[in-house]
Amino acid sequence: MTTVANGAADSMPTVPAARGTCPFSPPPAYEEAHRTTGPISRVSLWDGSQCWLLTGHRQARFVLGDRRFSADIRHPGFPILFPGRRELVTRSTPTFIRLDDPEHARQRRLLTGDFIIKRVEAMRPQIQQIVDETLDRMIARGGPADLVRDYALPVPSLVICLLLGVPYEDHEFFQKQSHALLSLSSTPADVETAQDELNSYLAELAARKQREPDDSVLSRLVAKGEVTLEEAAAMGVLLLIAGHETTANMTALGTLALLQNPEQAERLRSDPSLIKGAVEELLRYLTIVHLGVPRVALEDVEIDGTLIKAGDGVLSMISTANRDEEVFQDADRLDVTREARRHLSFGFGVHQCLGQPLARAELQIALQTLLERLPGLRLAIPYEDVRYRTDMAIYGVHELPVTW
Repeated sequence: MTTVANGAADSMPTVPAARGTCPFSPPPAYEEAHRTTGPISRVSLWDGSQCWLLTGHRQARFVLGDRRFSADIRHPGFPILFPGRRELVTRSTPTFIRLDDPEHARQRRLLTGDFIIKRVEAMRPQIQQIVDETLDRMIARGGPADLVRDYALPVPSLVICLLLGVPYEDHEFFQKQSHALLSLSSTPADVETAQDELNSYLAELAARKQREPDDSVLSRLVAKGEVTLEEAAAMGVLLLIAGHETTANMTALGTLALLQNPEQAERLRSDPSLIKGAVEELLRYLTIVHLGVPRVALEDVEIDGTLIKAGDGVLSMISTANRDEEVFQDADRLDVTREARRHLSFGFGVHQCLGQPLARAELQIALQTLLERLPGLRLAIPYEDVRYRTDMAIYGVHELPVTW
């Protein structure tokens, strides 16, 4: 058994690490740590603290599936990945994404029925209509267009607003607050303000739906009487942010990856049946959860001969796990025919993403429709001028000027 003492921070990779020449690949520092130290090493965080870095698929999957590793951000030793997160710990009502069982299971159970595959499949005609109408507006305005602003962001925002019962006319407000919560450069005051404003907004909306019920997720949540308005508001904030930020960035970044790999895009145009597998491959290849998934050990655990002590923070680096050659052969190549369902982009274990059926449906419809209707789609700026979201908790592009 081996242990690693806290060494000099300058000898370790840091989170977040700088991207290399390929914006779709994990930072070279993580890949170098995997090659030289192995799949378990140490990493330095923004505040100088350290935690364990897991870069292998098997090791990351093990931690995410083992309940001896806690998702509760309030535990001492839990890795805080960027400054504003500390304020969220102390000021906000915790939701299931950052809780352990049984409280995690209690909250999650209240929402499971709204995101099961059967319900999402029944929504496909509505999603297709939203995609078509959004694309109609973009085409009518003519190119060049910003694919993020005009397509990738409105589609999931409209869908999650429809589901939650949030008025879409408020989208600029919640997108602004979402940006503040996810920006790595936000000050504690920025985070505090954004969190308070979003919580107040959702609490007021939840109270209104308690008085005037409808068929929305938020209305059904408060109608069950098993959560307080504060808890309902916190869960609403989580769903609202996760429901549009992740899918929007995957749509835009996925489109860019296909534009850079035109032979893969052509395969999807010629054989639409490939789209489901292609979305899994894009999720694997791009990994927008680029900072990793944090946990903290509740007791001593040995992994591959390395002792992770109780109270040690652990960071499963999903981007490198999704490029692990032991699982995905020729992993640095985008291949829309690959069987990629073993990727960890939605997490693993009891905390894996609740909304993954919805995300899959939205991505399949949005990407396939875009490819079919705009066969001449291309970048309107040089590839080198694209601005990537290295400054945000969710990776992607800030804008994507395109024409057709």
